[in-house]
Amino acid sequence: MKPYAASCDENREPILAVLKNLLHDRHALLEIGSGTGQHAVYFGEAFPQLTWQTSDQLEYHVGIQAWLAEAQLPNVLEPLLLDVRQATWPGLKVDAVFSANTLHIMSREAVQACFAGVERLLPSDGLFIVYGPFNYAGQFTSASNARFDQWLKQRDPESGIRNFEDLNLLAANAGMELQADYEMPVNNRILVWRKV
Repeated sequence: MKPYAASCDENREPILAVLKNLLHDRHALLEIGSGTGQHAVYFGEAFPQLTWQTSDQLEYHVGIQAWLAEAQLPNVLEPLLLDVRQATWPGLKVDAVFSANTLHIMSREAVQACFAGVERLLPSDGLFIVYGPFNYAGQFTSASNARFDQWLKQRDPESGIRNFEDLNLLAANAGMELQADYEMPVNNRILVWRKV
């Protein structure tokens, strides 16, 4: 039985509307933290010219493979084993990296490792596109995000909603410039950095 996340169905159309502006001229993308695999199938179908490489930790691979097996999309590839903290990432030629709802689940150390890994992977002009909730100037953008952050920290004290400014500094240190910050439904954002 395929895993299912209701949030993937709820957010996929608004995310796709933004991705259409960003990925129309891209050829190969790595998705960090493919989770259930729902996003990969939905977005992969929308961008047939784009090779969509799924990845996640091993425990999620069976679920991702179930979605991929049903969809049978030639441009959406079987998941790679990727923990952002691993010293060596798979050797890929991509011009975009996408990740949804991952940075608030990772530890601070993992977030730093993620940006460092993306820096090594992306060529000049490559895009790093991140979807999720973010704080600005250390402030929650909504009461629901504050509650969500509390829930995350009870589950794992190392996790939590990240500050935009901290992420933007990590990106700058990784040779990336902020290209866009899109407001999304339900107090989420899409942040886009471009490798210089």
